[in-house]
Amino acid sequence: MEVLEHRNAVNLVPDSVRKHLERGMSGEIAETPKEGEPGCDMSTTFLIGNIDRAIREAVDRAGALGFNTTVLTSTMEGEARNIGKMMAGLLIENTITGELAETPFCLIAGGETTVTIEGEPGTGGRSQELALAAAVALQEFENVVLLAAGTDGTDGPTDATGAVVDGKTVGKARLEGLDPLDYLSRHDSYSFHKAAGSLVRTGPTMTNVMDIVLLLADPGQRQEASG
Repeated sequence: MEVLEHRNAVNLVPDSVRKHLERGMSGEIAETPKEGEPGCDMSTTFLIGNIDRAIREAVDRAGALGFNTTVLTSTMEGEARNIGKMMAGLLIENTITGELAETPFCLIAGGETTVTIEGEPGTGGRSQELALAAAVALQEFENVVLLAAGTDGTDGPTDATGAVVDGKTVGKARLEGLDPLDYLSRHDSYSFHKAAGSLVRTGPTMTNVMDIVLLLADPGQRQEASG
């Protein structure tokens, strides 16, 4: 009812719907039907998509492209900037040590982070802020890429689904007079990525199964370049 009233749409819905909501508001009927109530035996629920399925598709695609793929988590949460820094650390660490250190690899995480606004907010979204924090941590590191994106095609109140960054993103931005730490402190990740050319725009996907982060690296190329 609050949504309908907010949109001045109370009188636009069918009378049966309005009366049903009014009866619920007055306590005549329960807000949520309980098991065994009439009508429940006529409904069936099918789960057609979730973050686990999205991750599985990403795993299959990465494998087809030749990446050794590992799923980090499907329950990612926490402050976006902290998670971005942590993801960058995992990406760097796995290019140096461990079983993945000598093969092209892809690390995948899914979930939803949080952006806690302090002061006057800029423009952005949790995926863009995560990517910006990761870009700062990845600067000058070769052959690493991170993508953070919302599966619905929209990250925060912006026209971007997220951002893709690598070890050169911050260096190129500084040459253009951009200070990534300043943008990060103001939660203005959209403005940074727009100026740096690192935004990803897909348009609405018409589905939403949280956010996904892809971390790609080719340690072999990095070692070859170093040699």
